[in-house]
Amino acid sequence: MQINYQPIRTYEAKNTNLRRTRLTGRGNSCIIPPYMAAQTIVFANQKGGVGKTTSAVNIGAFLAEAGKKVLLLDFDPQGNLSSSVGAEREQPGSYELITEQSNYQQVVQETTVDNMMVIPADINLTGANIELIEAEEREHYLKKAIAKFKGDWDYILIDSPPSLGMLTLNGLVAADHIFIPLQCEYFAMEGLSQLLKTIRMVQRSLNPDLKIGGIFFTMYDSRTNLANEVVQEVTAYFKEVVFKTIIPRNVRLSEAPSHRVPINQYNATCIGAKSYQKLAQEVINRV
Repeated sequence: MQINYQPIRTYEAKNTNLRRTRLTGRGNSCIIPPYMAAQTIVFANQKGGVGKTTSAVNIGAFLAEAGKKVLLLDFDPQGNLSSSVGAEREQPGSYELITEQSNYQQVVQETTVDNMMVIPADINLTGANIELIEAEEREHYLKKAIAKFKGDWDYILIDSPPSLGMLTLNGLVAADHIFIPLQCEYFAMEGLSQLLKTIRMVQRSLNPDLKIGGIFFTMYDSRTNLANEVVQEVTAYFKEVVFKTIIPRNVRLSEAPSHRVPINQYNATCIGAKSYQKLAQEVINRV
């Protein structure tokens, strides 16, 4: 099983999480943080059911548990991320935010996790696909909205819909990094090829700073040959872009959304929770 990939811009490995600069007129140097605003990460894959929403919620929860200020932004009309953290979907959300019907303070909601808040989404967001078609700079609406509060957070995690339409394009333009959850099956590999073409297009014409922050495997079953083949082939090609942590199939991960809490609050000792905790630490080290 082979799929051909074209070269694409990926993250640059960091030797350190801090950079050193010398203050003008002083004899000593000081350490300052490398970034002054949130790292914006979009979770994208046009194939549904690959663990995209589950990953955004649970990586966000463990980032918050590690002391990071995290904003989840639901940009999928299905609103599954919103439901997964107990958000009130009847309240204004991401649609009202990008159309400037509501401001940031009116759309953001608390979650059960300290340091983590959410901007919800509902079916109204479907209308944005149509409304944005004839709008000027239609791919930049989300980026413009986020710019107003990006400095308030360490991480902004965007959950995009399972398509490569206008909403996903807005997510790619707004993001610094794209995280790609990849289910360990053949059709997911085919979908990756199409997604990479879209990323290259965005990098060329809409967001030259967008990088693939990482690819990670979900719903992994070590008992199947296909799962192992997918992991081996993708890792061989993308090398360090692939996160070391693999998310296994886990019943508790499937159950947590129905209780409207992330996995660290539903069952912190299960293998799914431990895997997402490790993945979140990799994210901190990388982004």
